[in-house]
Amino acid sequence: MKVAVIVLNYNSSADCRKCISHLKRQEGVEIEIIIVDNRSREDDALAVKSLAAEQDCTFIAAKENRGYNAGNNIGLRHAAEKGYEYALIANPDMEFPQRDYIAKLVNLMESKPEVAVCGSNIVTTEGHRQNPKRYTAYLEELLWPINGLCNLLFRKSFILDVANQYCEMLMGSCMFVRMSFIEKIGFFDENVFLYCEEPILGKQVKTANMKMFYLNDATAVHAHVASEKGSFVRRHDIYWNSRWYYLKNYAGYSHMQLALMYVSKKVHYSFKKMQFALCRIK
Repeated sequence: MKVAVIVLNYNSSADCRKCISHLKRQEGVEIEIIIVDNRSREDDALAVKSLAAEQDCTFIAAKENRGYNAGNNIGLRHAAEKGYEYALIANPDMEFPQRDYIAKLVNLMESKPEVAVCGSNIVTTEGHRQNPKRYTAYLEELLWPINGLCNLLFRKSFILDVANQYCEMLMGSCMFVRMSFIEKIGFFDENVFLYCEEPILGKQVKTANMKMFYLNDATAVHAHVASEKGSFVRRHDIYWNSRWYYLKNYAGYSHMQLALMYVSKKVHYSFKKMQFALCRIK
């Protein structure tokens, strides 16, 4: 079986090279690596285009950077046009030490036709697990000061245990999707630029009467560098827009619940920005 692998690049050509070196060592399945450049700097875009030619990958340059979902949709539409049954979405900073990683995901999807999206065990370079995930409950998000205190005191986690299991949500940095489902939902929701793609996709899977599955038997490494995320304030503004879009359109809350959440969120993000400003002054 041949599988599409979509790698969305944005000023990450060095990570891209390492990721593709891992993907090229995959066994038991034939893959087409599709590198989508999401309007990187000119030097980085040229570097990743050269890498694609060197490693026999498909290279597609986005006309504009419209965010994570829109960028991945470029690769997914290419995969749909070529009739692929499955696609792996992988960030450039993903590493795949298991040579049968993709084959394991294919086998799982073949055995469970009800599964629309499958995710593996994902660990950071420090060994922290990132899958599978659960949703934030309404009161947890609304009463954020109390929830934050509880997290500190009782070490609450949004990461579930390690058993192979159906789950609500999976890490977006690396996931395996059934193309018939992706086409059914009209591809990823492009109304969010960045953040909250994961809970949106989880709700779309549920609405389609399909399931997400966590496969602990396959492991990938997320070699993410937190210090390279960019401006704190800008990231929080983007997150706020994405989170509010999710809450309004996917969470299923009443008008009263949304009104209360809006006030709570505004206070929360104002508090965060004030904290950041004070830290900058110090």
